[in-house]
Formats: sequence, C-alpha cells, structure tokens
Amino acid sequence: MKIILLSLTTLFSLFSCAEKKATLNINNSTDDLSSYTGKKDTATFGTGCFWCTEAIFQQLNGVLKVTSGYSGGHAINPTYKEVCNGTTGHAECLNIIYDPTVITFDESLEAFWQAHDPTTLNRQGNDVGTQYRSVVFYHNEEQKTKTEKYKIELTKSGAWSNPVVTTLEPFVKFYPAEDYHQNYYNNNKGEGYCQFVIAPKLEKFEKVFKNKLKKQAH
Repeated sequence: MKIILLSLTTLFSLFSCAEKKATLNINNSTDDLSSYTGKKDTATFGTGCFWCTEAIFQQLNGVLKVTSGYSGGHAINPTYKEVCNGTTGHAECLNIIYDPTVITFDESLEAFWQAHDPTTLNRQGNDVGTQYRSVVFYHNEEQKTKTEKYKIELTKSGAWSNPVVTTLEPFVKFYPAEDYHQNYYNNNKGEGYCQFVIAPKLEKFEKVFKNKLKKQAH
C-alpha cells in the first residue's frame, strides 16, 4: 500500500506545475522590441499553469513576445510561492505582445480557448486554486466585448459538455514571474512535466493551428 501511495504521489507531482523549479534561467521575456517598427498590441490570458501555454503562444505567427507572470491580485510584486499558496488573488497568466496586422485579437482568443479547458472552475488538470482560473484580462472595451461574445457563442455551440466559466477581468497590473519560469518548455524539454504534459498539448495545438504557426515551428 505504501508503494502504491508513493507512486500516486509521484505521478501527481509529475503532472502538476505547483512549486517546481526549472534547471535553467534563460529569460525570453527580456527580448527587446524597441527596434520593432510594426504595430503592437497586448493580450493577457490566464489558462492555468503558464508553462504549458507559454510554449503554445510562442509558436503563433505574429506573436512578438510572451512573458509568464501574475495578474488580477491585490499583492504588490508577488512571488511564485505566494501566488501558489492562493493568498494574493493573482492568476498565473501570460502577457502577450503581438502584431495585430499579422494576428488579430480574435485569432489570439481562438488560441486561448484551444490551449486549455475553460469549463473547469479554478482548475486545470492537477493544478487547483483561483491562481489557475481561466481568465481574460481585457485591456480595452473592444477586447471585453469580443471575449464576452465569443464566450456566449462557445457555450451555445456545445463545444464542451459543460458551460464556459472563463472570467473577464479588467487589466490593471502585470508582474513578470521569476526568471526560471520564462521560456520554460524550451529550456527544460527533458523534464517529466515537459515531456508528458506540455509536449502533447503543443503537438495537438500545432496540428490544429498549422497554418498560423511561425515558419520555424515544428
């Protein structure tokens, strides 16, 4: 019995992102966009553990920069440990800078719905808590209106057996996560969580969005 319990505990730990640390500290959120001459816009999405969906949005053509971090809470400069404890009100999320002439907010929303399960309240897989809520932090009324409309249409369509529970919250402040969270999948492909959780999600996403990926994506 002890062996079985230990095995279950190990599996739960393997497929949960809470309180894990990366082995590398390369930070893709430091990419300098000051020389970019095209148009730029921002979307901020919470889809559960940011490790999984960071890798997904990095593949999309028109996405210039993806930063993992925290938004929607009351604490100033929250740490990963504080957010994981559910004491700050923040959600793990992605701040995505994109060129709207290449990828629209509507297309970003399409990727958002595809990248996670928007019907599970405050939960994605083994990650449970308000910090893993499905949420769109809208930056303007246009983003709010489009998200509300898309949410209603998805629920009516029966795309999922349960209703979409994604929340809409006004964007106030985004705090970048610690360096070891940035570019997580690309820096830690050999880790169990990357191999068994992120890689299958990424492969599935790339098949669905194959016509919208950057040329170097596989």
